[in-house]
Amino acid sequence: MTITALMAGIQLYLPQASVQLARHRGVYSPSGMEEQCWRSAAFDCTPQPAACCPDWMAGLPDSLPLSRLSIPGTHDSLSLFGGRRLRCQSWGLEAQLAAGVRFLDVRCKLARGELHVYHLCTFQRASLRGVLRRTLRFLRAHPGEAVLMRIKEELPIFSRPGFASQLQRCLLEEGQGCVWCREEVPTLGQVRGKIVVLEALAQEVLGIPYEQLSISDAWNVLSLECKWVQVRRHLERAASGDPATMHLTFCSGNGLFTCPKEVAGFVNPRCYQYLRRRRGQPVCWGVVIMDFPGAGLLRLIVESNGLQASRHITAAPSSPTVPLRHPHCRGNRRSSQHTSAHCPRRCPSGRTLLPASRLCRRM
Repeated sequence: MTITALMAGIQLYLPQASVQLARHRGVYSPSGMEEQCWRSAAFDCTPQPAACCPDWMAGLPDSLPLSRLSIPGTHDSLSLFGGRRLRCQSWGLEAQLAAGVRFLDVRCKLARGELHVYHLCTFQRASLRGVLRRTLRFLRAHPGEAVLMRIKEELPIFSRPGFASQLQRCLLEEGQGCVWCREEVPTLGQVRGKIVVLEALAQEVLGIPYEQLSISDAWNVLSLECKWVQVRRHLERAASGDPATMHLTFCSGNGLFTCPKEVAGFVNPRCYQYLRRRRGQPVCWGVVIMDFPGAGLLRLIVESNGLQASRHITAAPSSPTVPLRHPHCRGNRRSSQHTSAHCPRRCPSGRTLLPASRLCRRM
């Protein structure tokens, strides 16, 4: 056999050998390749996102209530430090916003008179004031957008008495009139260029009452399969539920035998497959909150708003503000009074609002 024939035989054999090896490892099969594609589209733990969608809200109608939007969000949005047990994100705040994230989950502790961002007991090298400033800087550059921000006191054994007053002070001083602190769910036109606060304080009213929303947050994960079933069921509820109710679905979780990255690596691709099957249908998924989201998953959530918006335009126009309702809420636990850096002087009911310098107490 000549050297030329021998080299040709080797060249012919090598691709076949690589294919056989790939099949043996389960990589070359169509299902394996598809699973890898879904995972890369739904799960991303690299420092910079592949997605770039900084103005996706700008083309939506002003009359669309936030409760009828599909909004991508991140859980523990500033949790970049603390190792595999605590780290929930790989993108910084500005990168998340540029990628299309419009729900931020900010956990704070009151320390030395300031609100600092924590995940459990790990300081995330950020303050609430800094987060507000950076978010508003993005909104000034993209005035057609709005950002929902859940602000929570992290792990209070006993709630710090000064937390609510310091939170109100931050919102007044840093908000610059661009923070929605009312109880009602607004329309997109009412909050373009603004931060919409979702809060869960014990008595004070500083935003949309978080505990009265429809929320699925099974964070303590014992079984990855069970976690995904819970996520899927709540996505189905958001798609078929009351359009005046905001639905928040947390795809994130942690557990004794797992960590946020492993949960995201399992749940995010399944969420991507589930939403992809409903692609092209006018479905509202609510707020979908993730750890380590991928560009493809973000894109699916954002794209669903196009059909939903066209469906909303053909329907009767909604009222300027959507009243807050929850199917499992037993009555209205709040008074109709609230305070804000930019609230009008009277509620729709005609009752006079409290001055901005005072905190409103719940009934």
